[in-house]
Amino acid sequence: MTIIKKQDFIDSVADALQYISYYHPLDFVQALDKAYHKEQNPAAKDAIAQILINSRMSAEGHRPICQDTGIVTCFVKIGMQAQWDTDWTVQQMVDEGIRRAYTNPDNPLRASIVSDPAGSRKNTRDNTPGVVHIEMVAGDKVEVILAAKGGGSENKTKMKMLNPSDDIASWVLETVPQMGAGWCPPGILGIGIGGTAEKAAVLAKESLMDPVDIHELLERGANNADEELRLALFKGINELGIGAQGVGGLTTVVDVKVKSAPTHAASKPVVIIPNCAATRHVHFTLDGSGAAELKAPRLEDWPEITREAGAGTRRVNLDGLTKEDILSWKSGETLLLSGKILTGRDAAHKRIADLLSRGETLPEGVDFTNRFIYYVGPVDAVGDEVVGPAGPTTSTRMDKFTEMMLAQTGLIGMIGKAERGPAAIEAIKKHDAVYLMAVGGAAYLVAKAIRKSRVVAFPELGMEAIYEFEIEDMPVTVAVDHQGTNIHQQGPEIWKVKIAEMEGK
Repeated sequence: MTIIKKQDFIDSVADALQYISYYHPLDFVQALDKAYHKEQNPAAKDAIAQILINSRMSAEGHRPICQDTGIVTCFVKIGMQAQWDTDWTVQQMVDEGIRRAYTNPDNPLRASIVSDPAGSRKNTRDNTPGVVHIEMVAGDKVEVILAAKGGGSENKTKMKMLNPSDDIASWVLETVPQMGAGWCPPGILGIGIGGTAEKAAVLAKESLMDPVDIHELLERGANNADEELRLALFKGINELGIGAQGVGGLTTVVDVKVKSAPTHAASKPVVIIPNCAATRHVHFTLDGSGAAELKAPRLEDWPEITREAGAGTRRVNLDGLTKEDILSWKSGETLLLSGKILTGRDAAHKRIADLLSRGETLPEGVDFTNRFIYYVGPVDAVGDEVVGPAGPTTSTRMDKFTEMMLAQTGLIGMIGKAERGPAAIEAIKKHDAVYLMAVGGAAYLVAKAIRKSRVVAFPELGMEAIYEFEIEDMPVTVAVDHQGTNIHQQGPEIWKVKIAEMEGK
């Protein structure tokens, strides 16, 4: 009988979470490399380049791929003949592994988990608890699959109780465009079908842990209905033209996964869960011989990709910038930003809204007049770093604050990830402001453009505090210009038509 020791399990979880914070799965890197060389839209190609460069930098520097180091999901398959040498529960051991990984001083990971979600939403400070799924299986070993899932992609999960006669592919292809780009494509979509509502969701999440193998499936052809659906959706989703970061292009997904289970005759539950460009997961097995040994991939296995400022790139000094200066910026234009910006996410915007509603002034050091706000919650710095990985968060969460910020604070522009909603775009147009898009999934690369960093307000909010960053040549794209022209609308529309023309449709 195999005996699994508590310390071996905890150490394995902690090591694995550190491992996936800076190592992309190589099959995903290789899929992105194929997408990069295939891509014809310069904006999308540059976004994929940033993601790949960031991936290699993270692997070299052992720092997080993305500032959102995720909520931990852990699938634990326990052999019926395995025995535990502990009185702790599996949940307790997983949480202790999470705690050690996320508070590791050599590579601290961002604590994003809040308790009392319907109330105070207080940060637990160590990213616990994780979400643990336990299954008893045959054998005497313990198989563990760990993932760190970012909030931006998790928030785009969609669920539908279809009628038995409804077509799954049709619903998925109608739904994916509604998900926007906040899930940071190009990535992977997991589709769970059958069982009950909660079973379909678990199937979808678990499917994302499988290897990227769509090209092998394309070569050999489908053997069953699930594989037929994978092929149809892979083709159909990419034909939507959404592209990398939603700016339009040839690759929206590098794979589509499907898992199914028997269901009630009257039901057809379907769940879509996307994995973003910061796909992070690892598998290991414990057999009683000690902690898992995770082999580091070779850096030579990463593609050598470089990017340089193109001829049309505009360099912008943000210090002394005026509203008149931004009126010449056009949607789709590439900028390199230098100067000082302020940061703010959900909690900081709520604080600002409360202060202004009471007629109070903003904290000392917080002056948005003719300035830009960057939607970010960075990882803590280590060593001689100015700041840890600091990629953008999903901008639509700040849409409800946009009119207030532009009307009452003197703000002239925002930097974030993915698209803006209609109300935010209307506010941008009304106030002659702009919205700039940074690449989600390139957090370590973005952090290298930050030369100085200091907290200026709300330090008790941790990563959601307001920082002042001094940046140099931070790459962004004008996503919404002062006239309200929106790249996230125009780009996919253009490339959907181009793809149809390429295929002779």
